[in-house]
Amino acid sequence: MRKLSLIIVLAFVFMSVAMVSPTPSPHGDDFKISCDVCHSSKGWKLDKEIYSFDHNTTALPLTGQHKQVDCKSCHPTLVFKDAKTSCVDCHTDMHNQTVGPDCSRCHTTNSWIVENTTEMHQRSRFPLTGPHYATDCGNCHKSASLLRFEPLGVECYDCHSANYNSTTQPNHVQGNYSKNCIECHSLTSMTWSSSNIDHSFFPLTGGHAIGDCYKCHTNGTFNGLSKECVTCHLTTYNNTNNPNHANAGFSTNCAQCHTTAAGWSPATFDHSKFPLTLGHAVSPCTKCHINGTYPNTPTACVACHQTTYNATTNPNHTTAQFSTDCQQCHTTNPGWTPANYDHNIFPLTSGHAVSPCTKCHPNNIYTNTPNQCVGCHLTNYNATTNPNHITINLPTTCADCHTTNPGWKPAQFAIHDAQFFPIYSGKHNNTWTQCTECHPNTSNYAQFTCIDCHDHNKTDMDNKHNGVGGYAYNSPACYSCHPTGSGQGGFNHNNGFPLTGAHLTTPCSSCHINGYAGTSTVCSDCHISNYNQTTNPNHTAIGIANTCNTCHTTNPGWKPATFPTHGNYYQLTGAHATIANNCVACHNGNYSQTPNTCVGCHQTNYNQTTNPVHTAAGIATTCANCHTTNPGWSPATYPVHNNLIGYHLTLASNCNACHSSGYTNTPTLCIGCHQNDYNNTNNPPHASAQFPTTCADCHTQSVWVPSTFNHDGQYFPIYSGKHNGKWTLCSDCHTNSSNYSVFSCIDCHTHSQATTNNQHSGVPGYSYNSLACYQCHPTGNAGKMIKIIDPQRKE
Repeated sequence: MRKLSLIIVLAFVFMSVAMVSPTPSPHGDDFKISCDVCHSSKGWKLDKEIYSFDHNTTALPLTGQHKQVDCKSCHPTLVFKDAKTSCVDCHTDMHNQTVGPDCSRCHTTNSWIVENTTEMHQRSRFPLTGPHYATDCGNCHKSASLLRFEPLGVECYDCHSANYNSTTQPNHVQGNYSKNCIECHSLTSMTWSSSNIDHSFFPLTGGHAIGDCYKCHTNGTFNGLSKECVTCHLTTYNNTNNPNHANAGFSTNCAQCHTTAAGWSPATFDHSKFPLTLGHAVSPCTKCHINGTYPNTPTACVACHQTTYNATTNPNHTTAQFSTDCQQCHTTNPGWTPANYDHNIFPLTSGHAVSPCTKCHPNNIYTNTPNQCVGCHLTNYNATTNPNHITINLPTTCADCHTTNPGWKPAQFAIHDAQFFPIYSGKHNNTWTQCTECHPNTSNYAQFTCIDCHDHNKTDMDNKHNGVGGYAYNSPACYSCHPTGSGQGGFNHNNGFPLTGAHLTTPCSSCHINGYAGTSTVCSDCHISNYNQTTNPNHTAIGIANTCNTCHTTNPGWKPATFPTHGNYYQLTGAHATIANNCVACHNGNYSQTPNTCVGCHQTNYNQTTNPVHTAAGIATTCANCHTTNPGWSPATYPVHNNLIGYHLTLASNCNACHSSGYTNTPTLCIGCHQNDYNNTNNPPHASAQFPTTCADCHTQSVWVPSTFNHDGQYFPIYSGKHNGKWTLCSDCHTNSSNYSVFSCIDCHTHSQATTNNQHSGVPGYSYNSLACYQCHPTGNAGKMIKIIDPQRKE
């Protein structure tokens, strides 16, 4: 019995110990995943039926061949946190560190076979073009059969130094030719032909476009040749005699007159100090440069044309003492005509525009010719009888009344209105033809008649002027009361009701029907009939006030009229303000139901608009959202386009700049509009460098430069770390502007190959080239690879 009790106690103790101290997990002390994710009660062996662990949540999702591998192949210790994720941790580097540790650059998890070798090479620092595209890998990578691909130099000379050194036509070594072969040779050519030489430093155009290099590069000399024309063409310069360049002291800078056209023609000479126009545009040069004399040729007209000046008789230049500065009157037109004389002292207009000059300058006398009208026309003044200028003592300043028109007509005695009586203005304008209509006595123009012209008789006039002081039925009496010819006579109407507009010409009796006392000054008292009969608009129907002067002036016909309270109903601005006096344009005779929304009047404009097509684009008919009342609907804005910023904002009023193909399906991605900018950019060349087409990653919407590029995150730190601030242009590192996968490290750093070789003594895979630098120092940190090789070594 005691033995049984002891067994029970021991069992209880063992159970308690087991509960307090369970067996450690083979997956590590900090493994937290529940066992039943992989195991069942059948045993610890992995139960495939309940296995539910998602390997995609780890640092190494299972793809390709990794899906078929047994777990213990990668997790031999069963401690999962010790598992590695780099390819080289599990797979032997068959390339012996010649292509870097990242297997995924070439291989996938599906197979070790590389199916896109050529395509991969095109993304490398040396894309394959021309003959390089067709050559066998082993021709360049000598250890390719051993799966070793040591980094090779990307410069032509790195592989073709033997070709360079052995070339004799021309001898590249003796000529110290550039070792950058692409300066003369094409990467796409199958031969070393010189037809692709970049001769831009001395363009081969015109006569220089010859196929034989040795025509210029005599004796095989290709360096140190002068670019000056005369270096090769001095003999031609010396032998030229039309004109004789040497005698004339012409410049030996041939390009001043000649191009590279064969035969030296056509040639030009900068004759700007004496332009060859019209009659001077002669050929050959010896017509002016007699005997081949070119220096010190005179530029004054008379130097060549003195004989012409002396022989001229119409007018006789010598007698008239004309200036010998020919260009004052003449141009270079052949024959000296037309000629122009500055006749401003007495402009030749109308009747004075006569030819020849002797009509005014008889006997070829040009000096002291009078410039006053009467100096030539006193006889006309004396002989004039209508009116007799002498009798009525008219001034001899003919221009007061006459122009230079032939026959002295039309004439106007302008001072008649100001000094005597208005006949060119007011009621008498255009009511007379001859002076004698008012001045019947031609021997005395102080006499005039009024009553002989007007259609009235003495009895009527006596009745109309009944009670008017000083009235008499004679012309002087008419003039004394009506000095301006106005029917209002001498009554000062300004004291009570100033007469303006249509009132100024209205007969007194039209307003003073019942006499002159107590006549109303209220518009509607005289014009109530006009108010009642007006239909545009109907004043009575729409209740317009009968205070006529609110909208109208005294202008005849009641026009123009204004409606100053229109703003209470609808503000007239912009184009609406220009039709403010044309009510029917908006109201069409209907003033009570005129729409006050834009589309109520402009639906047709909306429907017919094609830039953009409002109907197709579904633009709202609330015109005021985009337009003002400016004429022509422009400028217009599209406020719902509030995402326009930077340069795009400057195009806000030029919709067609972006919507040239319509407004639907307009691309919203940068590349949709800027594909050409992307393709044509060469610094760097976006297309060949395979830059992403997400322009906003680097550029703003204001300008393309300055721009940013996530060079640090995707490739190499240049905006941070040791290289920050150490460069200016992309070309500082990317020496091949046509291929930005090519880069240089060793050209910038201040170290020699010997020093660098010593610093990397014993470093496996080391090579003195830029690709090797990058493979070991991908962050630009000089100590990174040292840690990888010797973790205990200090940087």
